[in-house]
Amino acid sequence: MATLPGVLQEAGYITGVVGKWHLGLGLGEVDWNAEITPGPREIGFDYSFLIPATGDRVPCVFVENQRVVGLDPDDPIQVSFSFELDGYPTGTSHPELLKMKADPQHSNTIVNGVSRIGFMSGGEKALWVDEEFPFVLNRKAREFMESAGDQPFFLYYAFHDIHVPRLPHPDFVGKSSMGPRGDAIAQVDWCVGELVGLLEELGLSENTLVIFTSDNGPVLDDGYDDMAVEMLGDHNPSGPFRGGKYSAYEAGTRMPTVVYWPGVVEPGVSDALLSQVDLMASLAVLAGRELGEDEGPDSEDHLDAWLGKVNTGREEMLEEAFTMALRQGNWKYIHPQEKSTPEWLANKNIENGLSEEVQLYDLEADPYEQINLAKTHPEKVKEMQSLLRKIRVRPTHKRK
Repeated sequence: MATLPGVLQEAGYITGVVGKWHLGLGLGEVDWNAEITPGPREIGFDYSFLIPATGDRVPCVFVENQRVVGLDPDDPIQVSFSFELDGYPTGTSHPELLKMKADPQHSNTIVNGVSRIGFMSGGEKALWVDEEFPFVLNRKAREFMESAGDQPFFLYYAFHDIHVPRLPHPDFVGKSSMGPRGDAIAQVDWCVGELVGLLEELGLSENTLVIFTSDNGPVLDDGYDDMAVEMLGDHNPSGPFRGGKYSAYEAGTRMPTVVYWPGVVEPGVSDALLSQVDLMASLAVLAGRELGEDEGPDSEDHLDAWLGKVNTGREEMLEEAFTMALRQGNWKYIHPQEKSTPEWLANKNIENGLSEEVQLYDLEADPYEQINLAKTHPEKVKEMQSLLRKIRVRPTHKRK
């Protein structure tokens, strides 16, 4: 199966990934004490340095080129998400050891004073220190970029910040007025600045496309008592949009995205409808690697839109957040959800968009999704429902 790094690798790029993975490693029960496969190498990455899932999950170790970093073979790692291990204390049994309280889901194994999802034993010498993430990850990103030499490179840098647990380095504590969450945002800003500065130092800034984007909308209380809600002040993470992370509304699916390429991308704002799925076909064109008819069947070439040369992109775009939604031009359809909202999701205090009612919005007239037009535009509802059905049941199509 074709992947973005694999396509660029075949086009002559050296490829690397640094940061939060959370895409799955290995098959079945992972042996963390040996080479972990399949992993990034099998999908086209020449180099990898990973937080193997997310910071709030075990195992709390770094994995470099598919092996745990610094592991003592006499202290093997064992991981379980179904039963407690005879290893580290848990947030439930030893709350006095915690730097911050956590909800029941995040109250298992304690590492570095923070309880996580899942249970772990062993690997003590390999354990990470959360506060060091920005420096460790940036150092690995720098080493990868410098090692490329004259060869073109593709780096996927997946920040851990501002994912929970939010534990900013002491250098960034107090840099904002919003507590750990705000300080973690300041950390991200520093990390980006350092890497952009490195591109300039290496003389590559005018020959490198930088895309800064996100995978979901904002969330404040996401499992840890880090005062994100209490210290928010007058800042609204969702801006004027409805919803947030876990939501089918625009704040959950409309991702802030910055494209930076000095001398190529002119400063400005684009209204083009684009999906991160389209990066594969678009960057393949940029790299001069023609996709086969069976490669990336859902990816569309919109390179000119990414580079700001045109202001139009997709005609339609499928979205998913516990239900299906569909964008078509300025129209937004949200499919009704008959199942009840899970308790853990209901407790997030985010308007998630799940409803037994059909929802239809005109985002040109109503970008903040306040007026449901489903009853007054039944023909548009039928059209969108028909299109959604075709998208969901169609076989993988071949590239035209």
